[in-house]
This record gives sequence, structure tokens and C-alpha cells, in this order.
Amino acid sequence: MRVKRGVAHVKRRKNLLKATKGFRWKRKSSIRLGRQAAIRAGRHAYKDRRLKKRDSRALWQVRINAAVRMHDMSYSVFINKLKKANIELDRKILSHLAEKEPKIFQALVERVK
Repeated sequence: MRVKRGVAHVKRRKNLLKATKGFRWKRKSSIRLGRQAAIRAGRHAYKDRRLKKRDSRALWQVRINAAVRMHDMSYSVFINKLKKANIELDRKILSHLAEKEPKIFQALVERVK
């Protein structure tokens, strides 16, 4: 028996056009160019989800370093003393404390010193 694949073909194209909505020029309406654009966009999205984590951690480190320098200490010394004092706060929390709660952060620095 012959299998007609029109429904699947239309569905696949419809999903592709939905994925490329908002793209520029012919990439949003052409199947061939849209498929290439969607694949590339997916590749960049995958890569950038990992880069976002890297960038966030770097930002936290910069914020912590800036806050710790006000208390005459460097970032690396501060992190080392935190580990020796068995204070297990991650960099995200330390960055938040340094930015939004300076009094608590100052108390933490004094305790570590």
C-alpha cells in the first residue's frame, strides 16, 4: 500500500516556520534557508547557555573582589580564608551580599579575618 506523507511534510514545514519566526529576510519564509538558520540558531543557543554560566561566575568574582578590596583584602585571600573557616557560601550568594547587604558582608569579612 502506498503511504502519502503530505501531512507530515506540511507539519514539519509549519514547525520550521514557527521556529524561524522573527528571523530576517528570506530565512523566515524559505524552507531551505530557514532550516539552515534554525540549525545555526540552535547551535548558538546551546553554546550560549553554557557561556551565560561562565559570564555570571566572572561577574560574581568581580563584585566580590571589589567589595573585599574595601576591607584591605584580595579576592583570592578572602576565598581561601572562607574555605579555612568552613564557611560554605557560593560566589552567587557572596556577590549578592556584597552588592545588596554590605553590613552583613562586612561582618563576614571581619569574621574571616
